[in-house]
Amino acid sequence: MYKLGIIGYPLGHSISAVIQKAGLECLGAEGTYDVMETPPEDLINRIKYIKANNYNGFNVTIPLKVPMSLFLEDIDDYANIAGCVNTVKVAEDKSFYGYNTDIYGFKKAIPEEINLNGKNASILGTGGAARAAVVGLAERGIAEIDFYTRNIINSKQTLDYVRAKFPNITFNVYQIQNIRSLEGTSIVVNATPIGMKGFMADQMPLEPQDLDKLKPDTIVYDIVYNPVKTVLINEAQKRGLKTIGGLDMLIYQAERAQQIWTGHNPDVKLMKIAALEALQ
Repeated sequence: MYKLGIIGYPLGHSISAVIQKAGLECLGAEGTYDVMETPPEDLINRIKYIKANNYNGFNVTIPLKVPMSLFLEDIDDYANIAGCVNTVKVAEDKSFYGYNTDIYGFKKAIPEEINLNGKNASILGTGGAARAAVVGLAERGIAEIDFYTRNIINSKQTLDYVRAKFPNITFNVYQIQNIRSLEGTSIVVNATPIGMKGFMADQMPLEPQDLDKLKPDTIVYDIVYNPVKTVLINEAQKRGLKTIGGLDMLIYQAERAQQIWTGHNPDVKLMKIAALEALQ
């Protein structure tokens, strides 16, 4: 019997429970997955609760991915590189071990036949999702990454961090309002919440003319998964561009979390079907 859950705040939009329960079902494993809203000021009390109630593991989402690091016995390489965790395994002695499965999910959603070696990527946003994208793109051989952000000063910490971690990649940062030509980029990643249900859902982080200038083989990757087809994905597809939606990343990171907790591989197709039904 697995006792699992998710912590973060707010969690009204989360479909993690639906996905993880479908994963457990396909494994024939009994278990629960609790949605535990946890504002930052309640994190310590929530950790005490998790330990007292014998949880086997839990997911961590905004805004706790970085502060959670303070309570971990050890972390995996991805969590170390990204500087944040989204999955925790609870050991028998109640100690916590942290993982970052967002990077695994981000990278696995990019089809293997796509060659990004030595190419340029453009990332919209500089938050935690952008860090996951950097690691995933670095592992696919990207040579240069252009960040586009609303606030260059606030993005300094992320820039300093990734430059130190990936000295072989050239990093540039620009104001998103003054987006330069994206003609030379091979993949554009939306790592902002723009286009998400309940948050500027009728908008996209680029102007239509920016999409018009992309090369025909450019990939547009939107990590927003609700709605399944964002305005950005729709507009990119109208122009015949290759697209990757955020749902694939979400499902693959959930798959990796279950592997960590149970030691078994769930059926990602069944997890995706459950997610699509929840998003209708």
